[in-house]
Amino acid sequence: MNPDKSEIKHRAGFIAIVGRPNTGKSTLVNALVGSKVVITSHHPNTTRNAIRAIVSQPDYQLVLVDTPGVHKPKTMLGSRLNAMASESMDSVDVVAICLPANEEIGHGDLFIAKDMASQRSAKKIAILTKTDVVSNEELPPKLLAIAKLAKDAGFTWDEVVPLSAKRGDQVALIMELFAKYSPESPSFYPEEMLSDQTLEHTIAEYIREAAIVDVFEEVPHSIMVVVDEMSEREKRVPNERPFYDIHATIHVERDSQKSIILGHKGERLKKVGTNARAEIERLVKGRIFLGLHVKVSANWQKDPKALGRMGFTE
Repeated sequence: MNPDKSEIKHRAGFIAIVGRPNTGKSTLVNALVGSKVVITSHHPNTTRNAIRAIVSQPDYQLVLVDTPGVHKPKTMLGSRLNAMASESMDSVDVVAICLPANEEIGHGDLFIAKDMASQRSAKKIAILTKTDVVSNEELPPKLLAIAKLAKDAGFTWDEVVPLSAKRGDQVALIMELFAKYSPESPSFYPEEMLSDQTLEHTIAEYIREAAIVDVFEEVPHSIMVVVDEMSEREKRVPNERPFYDIHATIHVERDSQKSIILGHKGERLKKVGTNARAEIERLVKGRIFLGLHVKVSANWQKDPKALGRMGFTE
C-alpha cells in the first residue's frame, strides 16, 4: 500500500561543501544540481563566493553552499575568501569536506577538519573525490588516512563516501545522505530556482571562466569581472527570442596582464567573448551582444575599497 502523500515528511537542509582549493567542490555541486550553476577550472581558488546551489525533489530540498577553497592567504582577498568559507559552516545541517583521491591529506585538510569539529550540531561527512583518476587498490589507504584525519581533529565522521562527480559514481548516494541528515522542514526556495546568485553575477562568472583558460601564474587570480550594464532590447515580433546587450569589465592588476588578456591585436579577447557568449546565451535562452573592456585596477586584491566595490565585503 502506497503511503498518502500527506504522510511523507518533507526535509530541507543547508549543506556546506568545504575543502582546499581544487578538490572538486564545484564539480560535485554541478553534478548534484544536474546543471552548471558554478564555474570550474583547473586553477586553484576559482570559486570566490559562497554560492548557494539548490536541489529540489518532491520530498526534500538541499541548499548546497559551494565555498572558496581554504588556503594560506597572500592578499586581503585571500583572507576574505577564507573567512567566507569558515562562516559558511555556521548554522548548517551538514558539513562535507572534499578530499581528492589523487592527493595526500595534509596540514590544510587538518586545519579545515578542526574548524569542522567546532560545528558540534552539524553532521560531518568526508567525500573522497576524483576516484576516477586512481586505481581501486589505492582507495583503502586513502580511507584509512581520512579516518585518522577526523581522529586528529577530535571527532568521528558520520559518513565517508568515495565518489567521482565526473563519472557520476556515488553522486546519488551522497544526495540521499544529505537528505537523510536534513531536518523536517518546508522548502526554503522556489522549486524552479537552481541558485541564489543574480543573473548578472552568473554572467560575470562565465566571462571570468572564459578569461582564465590557458593563462598561468598569477594572472587567473588577478582577474575579476564586473557586469556594468545589461538591458533587453524591445521585441520586434511576438514570441521572438530575447536579445540582451551586456557590457562588462575585466579587471586585472598590471599592464602586462592586460596585454595577455587582449592578446595580439585583441584576438584573445575576441576568443574570450566568443566562448563566454555561447555559455551566456544558453543561460538566458536568447541572443546577446557582449561588449568586453579590459581595465587595470592596480592591486585590487589588496585594496579594501576596490574589494568592497567588487562585492568582497568583510
